[in-house]
Amino acid sequence: MEDTLRLREKADFKKVYARGSSLANRYLVLFYMKKEQIYNQVGFIASKKVGNSVVRNRSRRLMKESFRLYSSKVDKGYDLIFIARANMKDAAYRDVEKAMVHILKKSKLLK
Repeated sequence: MEDTLRLREKADFKKVYARGSSLANRYLVLFYMKKEQIYNQVGFIASKKVGNSVVRNRSRRLMKESFRLYSSKVDKGYDLIFIARANMKDAAYRDVEKAMVHILKKSKLLK
């Protein structure tokens, strides 16, 4: 994923949390907000509740790969934040991918 398409600034995350909508399922929480640009910016978070650094990095990699596969089918013009839940540490890749598709369909962002 290109660096320009990632959410990095704390202020950007706060804006999405404050003004955006949220959805959750077993493995993921999604915060999303419509914006003016014609591209999506995405952030991935795995807090210390998920596990040690190895587990957190694995969780982020799983989320990034799952999103990458479906990013071309996601509506454009949104800021998206995916947050790993604590039970993701035991999840297989297929489970995370299914959770990603489920939450994107639930938010009506997946075409």
